[in-house]
Amino acid sequence: MNREPSLRQSLGLSHATAMVVGTIIGASIFVQPSEITRQMPSVAGIVGAWLAAGVLTLFGALVCAELASAFPRTGGVYVFLTEAFSPAVGFLWGWAMFWSMHTGIIAAIAVVFARYAGHFYDFGDLGLRLVAVGVIIVLSAVNYVGVRHGGLVQNVFTAAKLVAIAALVVAGAVWSGAVAAPAQTTAGAVTLNGFVLAIAAGLFAYGGWHMVTYTAGETKDAARTIPRALVIGTLVVTVCYAGLNAIYLRVLPLDAVRASTRVAADAADVLLGGGGGSAVAILVMVSTFGAVNGIILTGPRVYYSMAESGTLFGWVGAVHPVYGTPYRAIALQAIWASVLALTNTYGMLFSRVVYTEWIFFAAMAVGLMLLRRRPGYRPSYRVWAYPVVPILFVAVSAVVVVVQILAVPGDSIIGLGMVLVGLPIYWLWSRPGRTRA
Repeated sequence: MNREPSLRQSLGLSHATAMVVGTIIGASIFVQPSEITRQMPSVAGIVGAWLAAGVLTLFGALVCAELASAFPRTGGVYVFLTEAFSPAVGFLWGWAMFWSMHTGIIAAIAVVFARYAGHFYDFGDLGLRLVAVGVIIVLSAVNYVGVRHGGLVQNVFTAAKLVAIAALVVAGAVWSGAVAAPAQTTAGAVTLNGFVLAIAAGLFAYGGWHMVTYTAGETKDAARTIPRALVIGTLVVTVCYAGLNAIYLRVLPLDAVRASTRVAADAADVLLGGGGGSAVAILVMVSTFGAVNGIILTGPRVYYSMAESGTLFGWVGAVHPVYGTPYRAIALQAIWASVLALTNTYGMLFSRVVYTEWIFFAAMAVGLMLLRRRPGYRPSYRVWAYPVVPILFVAVSAVVVVVQILAVPGDSIIGLGMVLVGLPIYWLWSRPGRTRA
């Protein structure tokens, strides 16, 4: 009797940790000043806000870690929301992921890669879009032929970016020991409102920490490996972010950091005496290439899980008989992300919808507290300082959502509407008597 091909457990702790680090650290920490720098009037306030955002991200990772230990199945957040609430809530997460949140960020980061490749060769506007599409297709092909290959690429490029970050931090430390640092001025006192806005901005820079949970079905001893990867990876990123910002603020005046659109390159110019632009262009390309690979690797596992549970066409969840990957889901994701990159529409979709993921994150933490009351709930890992950690994470997630809505109410309402359109689609899909072929 022939057995249906299934996903293969090929990912270990190093792959999972590299996925956490590689998907979080993209390009923004190297190329533009954060809203944190604009909101905080002092160096201490800026570093404090980055560290606070890192701690709160760790709280979210701890919530994810417990849920992953209780439900070590492919799909991650989709599975958690489905188990805690209903398949409809899980479907909305997958719906928003495919049409905008996940594919949109793939397209956006691939375009950033192309723009920095343009530092070395003038591709023109159409050429840049084609380079971005080429990156998406190449990395989708790598992940098509095996999760092990995608994991290897993730390990290599994450290691490369960590080495580059460490080199930049060490160079800054050595330089600051030999040269007087620029005088830093303050623009007033730190306010509670400014600190909250700064933390909310920082949390977006830490985005992507949850994606490793999507690959639980292909992770060895997922109930133990994924929680460890989440904690280790989040701590590594927090150290990297704090270190980079400390160096930026050590070698550049605060006003220069606020105004810069290429802060790492400006810092490198000071440290290297010129030529920083090329060095940072290479760093950004390495970082974004690794980030795109991690995001491409993880997303199709959600669509596979949706197909397995009957909330998506069954054929989407087909596993390749030779490579053991959800190849159709990978191909569909690559096609739509390429369309978004080629037509330059990813920005409009992604910027309007990205904040809604924090609604789902808050729901995930609430779901954890609901699941704790159910008799059949048996996680192998439990959140530290429960219920303080999930309650605080829910509160922070709510603040992020409110801040976004107040900042751009029109776009926020449109984005939420785009997500909620999935509800009638789900109701039509799940109506009694419908055949799920």
